[in-house]
Amino acid sequence: MKKINQGLFLVLITTVISGFSVFLNTYAVKLINQSSVHTTAKNLIATLVLSLLFLTPLAIKKLKGIARVDWLKLVLIGLIGGSIPFLLFFKAVSLTSATNTAFIHKTLFIWVSLLAVWFLREKIGRLQYGALVLLFLGNFALLGFKFISFDYGVVLALIATLFWAVEFVIAKKILSRIDSLVVGWARMFFGSIFLIGYVASIGKFNMLFNLSVIQWQWELLLGILLAIYVFTWYGALKRLPAVTVTSILVLASPLTTFLNNIFGPQSFSHGQLIGCGLIISAIILFIYSVRQTKNVVLANSSTI
Repeated sequence: MKKINQGLFLVLITTVISGFSVFLNTYAVKLINQSSVHTTAKNLIATLVLSLLFLTPLAIKKLKGIARVDWLKLVLIGLIGGSIPFLLFFKAVSLTSATNTAFIHKTLFIWVSLLAVWFLREKIGRLQYGALVLLFLGNFALLGFKFISFDYGVVLALIATLFWAVEFVIAKKILSRIDSLVVGWARMFFGSIFLIGYVASIGKFNMLFNLSVIQWQWELLLGILLAIYVFTWYGALKRLPAVTVTSILVLASPLTTFLNNIFGPQSFSHGQLIGCGLIISAIILFIYSVRQTKNVVLANSSTI
């Protein structure tokens, strides 16, 4: 039960950070006007923060004990989790609304649920199936019961979300034998290497050195938030089923919507209020089911 409580605490922190980060990134992307440069700068700061926390003599010993096949998986996590989807998602943020990108990102629980049942052998009970339905309806209500238009930004956000879904399944498996901080650090470290290579290949590497003080202040804030997000997310993923973690993360959508309404010209609609209620109800069901059944399915040692 202690492990469950720790996991729930960590994922709730992740949720709050996600809600604020999606909201803040809409402003940062517009301020910097180059989503790839913004993504690279922010991720480099997150990597630096995690490195300061992680790279100690004790941690270096842990790195030496990692098998070659696991190193390959950590590099893969950096590619499909720490670089490509970030480029796609924040390009999407610059092209469409925060509400649309938040909605697409929060469909992550659907894709992870499908993959987790198949690859991780996680079991979903009737109560959790009901909660999954409530989550989808809640997200739909946040949009005012309107289907989003699949513009270019939404498509990019969806592709990024699918990348993250695959990454989380791979990470869930490897977390059974590697510390969560190691996996989180590797995701950002290798991801940053790929991002630097991409920015250099499109001739925008020098822009990293030409950002203004205000722009770097934004990157510093968002980079620190990202580092905390990665730290708490992988900690929760190590302790709880992937379906539970990604489902609770949906709670970030009402927070992003709340921030958009508070700091924007619009006011809460009836649909948004209903959506918030449905999502909160679903999260309560998930937390209740996890605490009651104690059905925490940790990653097994099988390989993908």
